[in-house]
Amino acid sequence: MTKQKEEIVHRLKLRNLHLSDYKNIHEIMVNIYKNQAMAYTRQEFKNQINAFPEGQICIEDNGRIVAVALSLIVDYSKFGDNHTHDQITGYGKFDTHDPEGDTLYGTDVFVDREYRGLRLGRRLYDARKELCENLNLRSIIAGGRIPGYSKYADQMTPRKYIDLVKNKEIYDPVLSFQLANEFHVRKVITKYLPEDKDSRAYATLLEWNNIYYEKDEKLIGNQKSIVRLGLVQWKMRRFKDIDDLMQQVEFFVDTVSGYKSDFCLLPEFFNAPLLADFNDMDASEAIRNLADYTEEILIRMKDLAISYNVNIIAGSMPEYDGKKLRNVSYLCRRDGTTDKQYKLHITPDEQAYWGLQGGNGIKVFDTDAGRIGILICYDVEFPELGRILAEQEMDILFIPFWTDTKNAYLRVSTCAKARAVENECFVAITGSVGNLPRVENMDIQHSQAAIYSPCDFSFPHDAVVAEASLNTETTIVADVDLDLLTKLHKVGSVRNLQQRRLDLYSIQWKKNK
Repeated sequence: MTKQKEEIVHRLKLRNLHLSDYKNIHEIMVNIYKNQAMAYTRQEFKNQINAFPEGQICIEDNGRIVAVALSLIVDYSKFGDNHTHDQITGYGKFDTHDPEGDTLYGTDVFVDREYRGLRLGRRLYDARKELCENLNLRSIIAGGRIPGYSKYADQMTPRKYIDLVKNKEIYDPVLSFQLANEFHVRKVITKYLPEDKDSRAYATLLEWNNIYYEKDEKLIGNQKSIVRLGLVQWKMRRFKDIDDLMQQVEFFVDTVSGYKSDFCLLPEFFNAPLLADFNDMDASEAIRNLADYTEEILIRMKDLAISYNVNIIAGSMPEYDGKKLRNVSYLCRRDGTTDKQYKLHITPDEQAYWGLQGGNGIKVFDTDAGRIGILICYDVEFPELGRILAEQEMDILFIPFWTDTKNAYLRVSTCAKARAVENECFVAITGSVGNLPRVENMDIQHSQAAIYSPCDFSFPHDAVVAEASLNTETTIVADVDLDLLTKLHKVGSVRNLQQRRLDLYSIQWKKNK
């Protein structure tokens, strides 16, 4: 009498994972990967569930977990195609999860060896696709292992191997399955999982597109990625009155607006020619009288920003409240709103001649063309300020300056370029040219306006986007791409912001007393 094979009764259930499942999952991973280092720790698993519980899926059979799929949501533009598993998962912590992202990223799918052949992996993939559609995400992307490649590594390149798998000339236990589930290979990634010896650290970048994806964007008024900057290299000349001065200002605003610029930057103390009206006074009294024009100029600047549809950084002007004389730069947005930034560091000359005092605050300003910071001249020579602004996700730093000699100009321009590199942002600087023979302490000018960028493959090799002719009244109009900054932050050759040793040092802004 033949003994009958005992019937196996399955009770399969698809559900989300819980922290109490960790022991079961760890055993499966160690068994599958045969490498303790490739299995998640309990803390990593806890972080994954806390970050995105809906994305951590399993199949259990009679209460025992037998198949698992892990995933997170990312803003894929922040990572690009040349990423590693550690980078996109935050080294397994899933602190890269972004609920506002556009892509479901599959980090792992694994099935208990005893349950292979039941197509449980397909069920998990289908569950992921359902999740992607329900969350209205653009696609599913994953880095796929190619464990079968180790048998052919001495014979062919990974690309050739992948082509043969696509053509079903070779069977790969992972890639063949993924291709059968409607994923396509975008490219080969190197050093994706360095510890994956079977794949020789190579991986396929796979994508499944959600055909039901509906991009949720406004038809008008979206945040710009390509931003056009207009810089005015201003000539100091005699103006008979404020109307004469503002006529020249309007000419330049009109000029850069005609090229559809998003910003117009004027120099520090562009209104200094009006000091000629106070030649009979000493320098400190004259600058305080010049401050009387500031309110009227601001009103006119606000009107110009609206009528010419351009955000104006109105250089800088003196402000005097009867007690303190300060140097202030106004941001006049094209929607009619304004903000201001005081100069914080006062040069010895400004203190001696005018009695200027520094402001006490700094911040990043939101605009319809990016987040911007403003540092007035000497302030750019203090690297802490640029870093504080960078920590507030500044995209563009504007530097209105006034320098009288070449060495003074080079201090400003050299430091401005350094701020662009170290803070991974764009920096725009402009000053004045020409002479004011009868204006004490503002008699000569030296300037070469410029736009600087970080220094990496996506940017100019010398970090100079554009540069004006030296000591000539002119304008610069040039585009900067804010999306390149996002890419640089994540995958740049060097990453100054990301790789700071915050365990060793930090910059702290002290509260005002």
